[in-house]
Amino acid sequence: MQVRDNIYLGVMEQIEKQETVMVVTILSDKIEKYVCDAEQIPEGIENFVQEAYEEKKVIFAQSGEKKIIVEPFGRQERLIILGGGHVSLALAEFSAKTGFLVTVVDDRPSFANTVRFPFAKQVICDSFECAIESLEITSSDYIAILTRGHRHDAVCLRKLYEQKNPLYLGMIGSRRRVRGLKRQLIEEDGVSEEWLESIHSPIGLNIGAITPEEIAVCILAELIETKRKSASERKVMQSDIDMDVIEKLAYVPSNRVKVQKAIITILETRGSAPRKAGAKMIVYENGMIEGTIGGGCAEASIMQEARDIIRDGGYKICEVDMTGDIAEDEGMVCGGKMKVLIEKY
Repeated sequence: MQVRDNIYLGVMEQIEKQETVMVVTILSDKIEKYVCDAEQIPEGIENFVQEAYEEKKVIFAQSGEKKIIVEPFGRQERLIILGGGHVSLALAEFSAKTGFLVTVVDDRPSFANTVRFPFAKQVICDSFECAIESLEITSSDYIAILTRGHRHDAVCLRKLYEQKNPLYLGMIGSRRRVRGLKRQLIEEDGVSEEWLESIHSPIGLNIGAITPEEIAVCILAELIETKRKSASERKVMQSDIDMDVIEKLAYVPSNRVKVQKAIITILETRGSAPRKAGAKMIVYENGMIEGTIGGGCAEASIMQEARDIIRDGGYKICEVDMTGDIAEDEGMVCGGKMKVLIEKY
């Protein structure tokens, strides 16, 4: 168990070593924070940590006179896009904005570069075969084969067949083209027919997509469906965590080290709240913000509370009501209630 000045730096370091870590916050007349896993639990709150670990969701509970918050954090799902064409361009942007950690691979320098793919975490310019080998595919990866031709698809599939099975493998192409490619791989390369049949192809949900952007949407929809409806033995993260915000808390830019700030964290929601438990927003003393807990009056109503916390220190738990007359007066399309923690950090 670690007690850190920068607790979120501890989170980023730990999730590189293990699948899930928890941040435990204990609120009394002071704030205590720990980074721990299922084996290293502060005494007296074992049940809360175990529940958060098993259910992959934020736990907010009372223990005597103390309030306990347990937040699970895990690695972002990695999406590997093989091919740097127009569909890949849209898919990289859309999937990054929905929480995937995007890697793009292409063997053409004019297609595989960070200028073309600013939303990708990693861009690899190399042969598909060498790139797949270097990426060390895991059982939690998502892979979309979007190359420019039949020959390159075959190279990718041959190499992927040697790797660990990813959680999702999809390939673009017409049914006729895909059938021919599968037959070739079975007859000439001895690739398992069962393995080939597990590939999502045609890729994406059938929504009648035509343009590259529409095709990217249908692929992303299938990725999200796989993520949220995967096998029951694989618990996916249920908390609404934006890892970009966590990175900004972990790796503070030099020009913001001395800027005071407050963190707003959603603890609980009821009804159709726009964000769910785990979502965070940073409020800086200069008025700048990072992240969101839902926008509109959901944020405006607690901004002054955050400024007070920045000035006075400590913490406060507030409830944001977006139902009934309040929602109607503000013209809000969603309702519900949110309980949020505001703390100086």
